[in-house]
Amino acid sequence: MDSFNYREELKKIPHKPGVYQYFDKNDELIYIGKAKDLRNRVGSYFVNEAQLNGKTRVLVRKINRIAFTIVDTEIDAWLLENNLIKKYKPRYNVLLKDDKTYPWIVIKNEHFPRIYWTRQYVKDGSRYYGPYASLGMMHVILDMIRELFPLRTCNLNLAPENIAKGKYKVCLEYQIGNCKGPCEGFQTEVDYNQNLMDIKDILNGKISVVTSRLKEDIQQAVNELNFEGAHLLKSKLDKLSNYQSKSTVVSSSITNVDVFSIASEDNYAFVNYLKVVHGVVIQTQTLEMKKRLDETEQELLALAIPEIRGRFRSTSREIIVPFELDIESDESIKFTVPKVGEKKNLLELSLKNVAYFKKERMLQYERLNPEVKTDRVLKQMQKDLRMNVLPRHIECFDNSNIQGSYPVSAIVVFKDAKPSKKDYRHFNVKTVVGPDDFATMEEAVFRRYRRVLDEGGDLPQLIVIDGGKGQLGAAMKSLKLLGIEKQLTVIGIAKRLEELYYPGDQYPLYLDKKSETLKVIQHLRDEAHRFGITFHRNQRSRKTFVSELENIPGIGKTSVEKLLKTFKSAKKVKEASDEELRTVLNQKQLVALRAYFMEGAG
Repeated sequence: MDSFNYREELKKIPHKPGVYQYFDKNDELIYIGKAKDLRNRVGSYFVNEAQLNGKTRVLVRKINRIAFTIVDTEIDAWLLENNLIKKYKPRYNVLLKDDKTYPWIVIKNEHFPRIYWTRQYVKDGSRYYGPYASLGMMHVILDMIRELFPLRTCNLNLAPENIAKGKYKVCLEYQIGNCKGPCEGFQTEVDYNQNLMDIKDILNGKISVVTSRLKEDIQQAVNELNFEGAHLLKSKLDKLSNYQSKSTVVSSSITNVDVFSIASEDNYAFVNYLKVVHGVVIQTQTLEMKKRLDETEQELLALAIPEIRGRFRSTSREIIVPFELDIESDESIKFTVPKVGEKKNLLELSLKNVAYFKKERMLQYERLNPEVKTDRVLKQMQKDLRMNVLPRHIECFDNSNIQGSYPVSAIVVFKDAKPSKKDYRHFNVKTVVGPDDFATMEEAVFRRYRRVLDEGGDLPQLIVIDGGKGQLGAAMKSLKLLGIEKQLTVIGIAKRLEELYYPGDQYPLYLDKKSETLKVIQHLRDEAHRFGITFHRNQRSRKTFVSELENIPGIGKTSVEKLLKTFKSAKKVKEASDEELRTVLNQKQLVALRAYFMEGAG
């Protein structure tokens, strides 16, 4: 970078559309981009470097040479950029994954053309249809064609002179009715080609043209009293109509368009492609992109469209997209962002496909890499709860009491959105008299974070209070006394409508009932309630038993504690034999205990 002077380089670059290339100190091509104004675009990398994201700043610091190519229009720049990226695969450019070879249906350039599928696209004059993103979809179409039209499957050279010489004999396919025997001259090339015309229309998506033609042929056969022929034609029509009903029919007025949509997630983006011909979706595919420089969805889609159209050899002159792209349309290609109507429906269909693909792929990533899901959930929580940091450490408070008796407070801790049970804590409330939930919360929060601060522990990024504005206010009072209220985010969750309250906000925040953020908060609240209730029940049970045994004359507190330690409960003390009780009590105490329980039974 010491010898590279971007200001001098910029002077050489014109204000014209084109493609620019960045090279590093080893003169290795590291990035290719397009622009409708080369100088302005290249200059933006250096003038606004402080505003660039981290990855792009690293790229800029490696630039040691700039090359550029001027073109006539921005569309030309768009296509050239794509071709160069595919050829050189620069380190910092986005690359579409899934470079497998897709299947095609081919009508071979020969006498009595064969129709079969292949992954090899050979420029030998044959007609190719596709490529098909799904092998299954391609086989459905091919099987339907073979069922409707008798075609030869052999690879014989059926030139007229070979047929005239009688070089071939019909095979089993002829015997079972799958072929009309052109090899022996039983079928003319004119008749064979008539079937091919229908097949080409089907492969081009013009199914309604073929069905109309079949209806005319049926009517003609009926007029000629050829009822057997009419029945065979009717069977074909029914099969074709059945296939058509399973196709995604949009509108016959939409003749030939490409539809693209995109969905992104952190370092990945997913692009869906639909090809629509004569109102029918005949191809669909969703591809994955790996981001390199935190590109926007507009930038990623602009890169993906020429790549996908190239793979599928699309010549559609209209492209439907979900938002405006930084590409100027010309006479060869028109970009449409539909607002209503059939084209809008098509775009929504594409968006549904890409959303489903994204969801499935992210679930797959998360199964293989659990930390991916954790990071995603935490980032979503940070966004939903308007936090400045990820809530990796969350604590939730819940109070339990029955008519003010035995008040306890429970604290549960989640780390990376999962319970950390070894960090759970509970408090016996000391300063509160009677059923005062607010005061109980105030004491619990103060004692918790007073101790954390005294011991030099880590404060959570998020505190969840089980309760509404009152409980939240009590918690904030303690946090302010400790001087830490601005160091963390505190929210209250009310039980009735699951609304979230922030300190000082008049209106609550409502999250989508299906959101993962709300699910984590509900899990926290439920876990705190469970932990608190369990502790409260144990406390209440223990104190009830202690109280009952302490009522027995002649048995002191020390003896009661020994009894409970040995027999665990008052009930088991009552059921124990005299021999077992003598291990703890003397004879006088044993007599007093038996007399007490006898009176109770009476």
